[in-house]
Amino acid sequence: MNSSTHLVLIPSFNTGDLLLATVKDALRHWSPVWVVIDGSTDGSGAAVQALAADDPRVRVIMRAGNGGKGAAVATGVAEALAAGFTHVLTFDADGQHSAAHIAEFMQASMKKPEALVLGRPVFGPEAPLARLCGRKLSVWLAWLEILGPGIDDPLFGFRLYPAAALQHAFASTRGGRRFDFDHEMAVRMFWAGAPTLNLPAPCRYIAKSAGGVSHFHYVRANLTLVWMHLRLLTEFLLWRWFSVIRRRRAGAATAGAVLPQSS
Repeated sequence: MNSSTHLVLIPSFNTGDLLLATVKDALRHWSPVWVVIDGSTDGSGAAVQALAADDPRVRVIMRAGNGGKGAAVATGVAEALAAGFTHVLTFDADGQHSAAHIAEFMQASMKKPEALVLGRPVFGPEAPLARLCGRKLSVWLAWLEILGPGIDDPLFGFRLYPAAALQHAFASTRGGRRFDFDHEMAVRMFWAGAPTLNLPAPCRYIAKSAGGVSHFHYVRANLTLVWMHLRLLTEFLLWRWFSVIRRRRAGAATAGAVLPQSS
């Protein structure tokens, strides 16, 4: 399907041959597909640029330097809004997400365009135990920051954003530009009142020995995440708690309303 409102946005940094394969896979299920090359130095953008030269469904945006996933998405969102698009579906460049579920997420968004549509990853048996445990901690922290459920997985990058709301969330913080992007933007958009939809989506863990690509630097990335949680919790305790409680109460009242029975 070719859409004038919803596009697939793939941020990429040094993902090698996986990038072109990922773009082609996404195109089988949706168009347009935009790629943001975030200062890659491995030449992976050249093959996608060649594809874009022959396929109008593909657009490549080149960033001069590496700013992180969030910075790449922010660049893509600004360009998407300028071109008249209203929604972007972020899709990892390393082949871990299932392109077959793109249309399902797009359709959910079209039915409820104000919603943040979040993927709930369904991991296979190959996923490392440490990765699964780390995600459980992240879910617990997200629920603490929004006082309950609503974000089933704050780290999963397969999700669909209302573009203007995401741009507003970026404008509200200097953070969320690197590995803190997925978690921080989900929390901030919830704080801003965006309803959330959580849909299951398969996630394939590709080990480095099998060609997988990861730029996760254990110490640096975890320090970034610790600083993010300190910022979010401080902001929440200082003033966000009131609006979150009010939203929770309004939701409970709506859910608890009973329609009168017809006679």
